Amino acid sequence: MDSVYPRAIRYSPWMFLVRVWYHNAVKAVKAFKYRIYPNKGQEQKLLWTLEQCRYLYNCALEQRIRAYKSQGVSVGYHEQAVSLPEVKEALPELKQIHSQVLQDTLKRLDKAYSAFFARLKRGDKAGFPRFQGRNRFDSITYPQYQGKPTARSVYLPKIGNVRIKLHRELEGKVKTCTVKRDRCGDWYVVFSCEITAQAVTQPAKQVGIDAGLKHIVVTSEGKKLDSPKYSRKAEARLRRVQQKLARRERASKAREKAGIAVAKLHRKVQRQRDDFLHKLAVSLLREYDVIVIEDLNLKGLASGFLAKSFHDVAIGKLQQLLEYKAGYAGKQVLKVDPRYTTQDCSSCGYREGKKPLSVRTWTCSKCKATHDRDINAAINILARFVPLSADMSQEAVGSLRSSIPLGWGSSLSMVITDHKIAIKYPLCQTPKPSTTSTTTKSSKPC
Repeated sequence: MDSVYPRAIRYSPWMFLVRVWYHNAVKAVKAFKYRIYPNKGQEQKLLWTLEQCRYLYNCALEQRIRAYKSQGVSVGYHEQAVSLPEVKEALPELKQIHSQVLQDTLKRLDKAYSAFFARLKRGDKAGFPRFQGRNRFDSITYPQYQGKPTARSVYLPKIGNVRIKLHRELEGKVKTCTVKRDRCGDWYVVFSCEITAQAVTQPAKQVGIDAGLKHIVVTSEGKKLDSPKYSRKAEARLRRVQQKLARRERASKAREKAGIAVAKLHRKVQRQRDDFLHKLAVSLLREYDVIVIEDLNLKGLASGFLAKSFHDVAIGKLQQLLEYKAGYAGKQVLKVDPRYTTQDCSSCGYREGKKPLSVRTWTCSKCKATHDRDINAAINILARFVPLSADMSQEAVGSLRSSIPLGWGSSLSMVITDHKIAIKYPLCQTPKPSTTSTTTKSSKPC
């Protein structure tokens, strides 16, 4: 940082404050993906590099397996990385590959081992790291990339200047550079950049969101957005190209060509869905400062009887996009308990009980209020997070109650003493029901 400023300014008194701000700023990593167009020679070199890295990965995996089976010794990343010069002497062709690319290949294997043992420790289903077959090793990484792309090209060490489509400018400091190839044979470069995230803003506008299969977003303000269902719309065409693939002879050029056609159709559906979800997440974060969503059991929903529709809507992907984009924009996305959001009346808090999915509107048997099923759930979701300040007056609390239709029964209790709120909920916490009339312990940070 200091090298940016002249010497006279570098040692001035105010520079201390700049250093304090710089080191205390919130850092975040953001990825920028661009399409690249290597020529025939560059593409052959990239394919050869991928094949050599795949061979190195498989050899390193075999070394770990044999060492443990024969001697009971665990070989780690450090032992294998130190032996790379000896491997290069035995295989001189590896000298044509950047040294850090080879090191990252070994580190990738080490990450696979670490993930395997972490899953075992958690008790999850753990798959042992496996040998990478043909067309299954599709990326290489420069972990300490120093350059930056120009308007027309990007320099890749040991490859050369490759034509690039720079559709947007890079932000921050480039940390890593990954070159990858997709199933259709197209090439991309991904830059991981360190940026300074914006400070969290004060919540001026909040909204609760109920996500569903028919309407991907239903807000507590009554807005509904239909699910586009791109996968359902492409089913007929996908069925035809998959039937064409099944008729082709195995290990033939015709089958490879048909497989690419299937991959291109899947990629089109994925791009349509990603484009829609990115634009939806950006529009929500531009309009609201705090977005409250349900902490859903995504794994259970993805394996239920509506799994196909759930994957098509991609609710989990939308939540992921909201969370990481909010971190960059200084907004907040909070998850709350989803239980009983559909059953509770948002006007009086009475719990009606379970309702079948076919019931879209219902009337509360206690207060006789008629509710839309999804809007009522969105209001209840927002009710489980209401940011309260200890300096708010009774009039401010009253205006807050009138602007947000409370009625969640015991889901929120506020005690006002001398025009002050005795129960304080920080922005990163979800309120719990009150157990006493004066004080309540705040819940754990989410």
